[in-house]
Amino acid sequence: MDILFHVSTEAGAQYLAPLARACRRGNHAFAAFFTHEGVRALRGADVQAALDGARAARVVVCEESWHRFCADAACPAEFGSQTVNSALMGEARKVVSL
Repeated sequence: MDILFHVSTEAGAQYLAPLARACRRGNHAFAAFFTHEGVRALRGADVQAALDGARAARVVVCEESWHRFCADAACPAEFGSQTVNSALMGEARKVVSL
């Protein structure tokens, strides 16, 4: 995988959709891990559309963070843990923290 987007803030998440679309245009494989308040970004249609059908290796959300910040919504991504986060970081050539 070329890039891991590590989304941990709601404000930083606004950059994910354009970056994911740029990866798609450039044919770069990427993954996204959402944690803390960054999980709220997954409720946005723009972010979901940018990740849907992309060359995203994985789209993972910290399960504890999802239940803390978005407990009332169905999760559109794979639930994972900080162990999964660490593994993705190890696989990525570059990490972009948002």
